Amino acid sequence: MNDMNEKYRELRKQYPEFVYEAYHHEVIEAGLKVWFDFRMGDVVFHPEALIESRPFLNLESDAIDRMVFDIGMIELISYWKCACPPTVKVVCGSLTDEQVAFWKKLYWNGLGEFFYTNGIAEMQDAFLQVESEKWKVENNATQTASINLSTFHSPFSAYLVPIGGGKDSVVTLELLRRAGKQIRPLIMNPRGATVECACIAGFPMEEVLVIRRKIDPVLLELNAKGYLNGHTPFSAMLAFYTRLVSSLSGIPNVALSNENSANESTVIGTSVNHQYSKSLEFEDDFRAYASGFNYFSFLRPLSELQIAMLFSRFTDYHDVFRSCNVGSKEDIWCGHCAKCLFAYIILSPFIEPTRLNQIFGKSMLDDTTLELEFRQLIGEAETKPFECVGTVSEVRQALNMALRRWYTEERPALVKDFNAPVDFRDLKELLPIGNLSEEERQILQTACTEQNS
Repeated sequence: MNDMNEKYRELRKQYPEFVYEAYHHEVIEAGLKVWFDFRMGDVVFHPEALIESRPFLNLESDAIDRMVFDIGMIELISYWKCACPPTVKVVCGSLTDEQVAFWKKLYWNGLGEFFYTNGIAEMQDAFLQVESEKWKVENNATQTASINLSTFHSPFSAYLVPIGGGKDSVVTLELLRRAGKQIRPLIMNPRGATVECACIAGFPMEEVLVIRRKIDPVLLELNAKGYLNGHTPFSAMLAFYTRLVSSLSGIPNVALSNENSANESTVIGTSVNHQYSKSLEFEDDFRAYASGFNYFSFLRPLSELQIAMLFSRFTDYHDVFRSCNVGSKEDIWCGHCAKCLFAYIILSPFIEPTRLNQIFGKSMLDDTTLELEFRQLIGEAETKPFECVGTVSEVRQALNMALRRWYTEERPALVKDFNAPVDFRDLKELLPIGNLSEEERQILQTACTEQNS
């Protein structure tokens, strides 16, 4: 038994129960404040969040109470995972059997990476029990969000668009904006890239919906002491916050920017998926659980290649967008992680190398210290990187396209010996030819013909 697996067993004995004691919401001058009371033995957590006040928000919505309770159910997973108590006891609300099944599935799949990277061996039916009073029939009405559609003249053409600062949310924002749709950008914990992307799209911060979420420092103290730590399903947490903001704003449509590649597992041959809470499976489950608004991914039909092609045309954003988790606090591309390398590769067929090097600060395909990350991205390792990256096929296609377009004489160091044949028929499914310019069409056809000849 490895050390982390043993620690997992010991902590579950030390902390047999995690209690969701209370949830709170209060309208204050700054906006709607929500906070939660969790207890794990003698350890207590009080995470909180603030939805900033805006003139177009109704902070007195009748639907707030149940939605805040549900936010607590997704927030607790970040705190539960530090010791993984075998029982979660919900004492401040009640759940039906179907709702318990939803949460257990979300916790299990959303923590797939956490269990895998920590080397924890566990069975799905044994890792967690959720105890709660059965939902009373007379309370069923409060499960449905009450959407106030009077805020907009054409409510069904109005969209909340979460902005993460990367290329995907920019594409969603621009396509909807250029189609003449009414948009409210939404940002959680604003930083340079998210604010600048909203501004370039024409939205000053007073027109942007803002959620400010705080992690209880007690959790960080436990992590420093060696308690369990790892990835949690952030996008699922965002989903429950957007549900609340949808109700407060009266905007029924939430347009996410999760693409098709989010459905591919990170560990080949398993269900372990870093992007589970961005997957179509979660999206479908969430819509069934949280009725009352239209939660969907606007980019779901598209591949990463299509999204990169579209983003390459939105040049105003090229110097401000950021997708690097390592450099997020400093609002930079760190230039040393798989996420930076993937972003560079997927854009490489569409942006000239000199310009791409300016954006990322260097030629990432010449950085041989990224050999492992490169092998993971092209499918020559046991796992893909535990990052939000595209499929192996998309990475290979992007590299072939870039090599044929820009590197016909000398290749960068990482791709000196790269050779992954492409079937043009498969490529048409990844990148429908009707969306390409004539130049881009010729590049694709030439690359595939040469590869397969």
